[in-house]
Amino acid sequence: MSTSVNIPKDQKNVEQDTEQTCGGLLEFIVKILCIFIMIVTFPVSICMAVKVVPEYNRAVIYRLGRLIGAKGPGLFFIIPCLDEMKYVDLRVVSFDVPPQEILTKDSVTVSVDAVVYYKVFEPVASVNNISNAANSTKLLAQTTLRNTLGGYSLSGILSERDAITSYIEEFLDHATDPWGIKVQRVEIKDVKLPRNLQRAMAAEAEASREAKAKIIAAQGEMDSSKALKEAADIISKSEGALQLRYLQTLSTIAAEKNSTIIFPLPMDLLGKNK
Repeated sequence: MSTSVNIPKDQKNVEQDTEQTCGGLLEFIVKILCIFIMIVTFPVSICMAVKVVPEYNRAVIYRLGRLIGAKGPGLFFIIPCLDEMKYVDLRVVSFDVPPQEILTKDSVTVSVDAVVYYKVFEPVASVNNISNAANSTKLLAQTTLRNTLGGYSLSGILSERDAITSYIEEFLDHATDPWGIKVQRVEIKDVKLPRNLQRAMAAEAEASREAKAKIIAAQGEMDSSKALKEAADIISKSEGALQLRYLQTLSTIAAEKNSTIIFPLPMDLLGKNK
């Protein structure tokens, strides 16, 4: 049989205030002690207290476990033994998303890889809000790529790359904003298809090209036959047109330096001459 003891809220508040007061007093004492040690060991301690951060870095400082803020670039001072620093790179970072096996909307398995460019715009958030911002961004990019491409068909993935990358970039940027990360660009590098599917698509494309070639050849034959019929109709309306055409043909053949010329003569032309 257990019994519970109810502690009044006023008593809890008093205990919390007492703990905070004791913690603040202890922190003050430790600070005074560290400053005294720095003064005693002045020539040596100044080397440990002075820090320099380049333009592309920021130093996030914690003092006795409490966040002080980000400092830099340039020269600044810290309290040795009390301050803990974590450097954050503000330059644009790129990483490759490993090839992801994705089942498309039309049940085709493809392997897709991508590249992501991002940068840290809020150093404090990238350190204080998440344990490993870079690794978390990589994992989020992998899952987002799989989930997004799973809703597209194979033809959609191949033809709508710009729309897909824009959606992934917007989604990653929104998801990583609390981490102090800005996703600047996402690009799909390659889409690898199974070999049997590649052969099937190649055969389909070849058959399509052959069909188009046959259609074009048939269209050319039809156009040429129409032109010949129109020419024959024009020639048949004039008695001397056919004879002039034959003479023109004979002149063309004679220009090629032939010793023997076989010239056909229509039988109806002979009948007209009689």
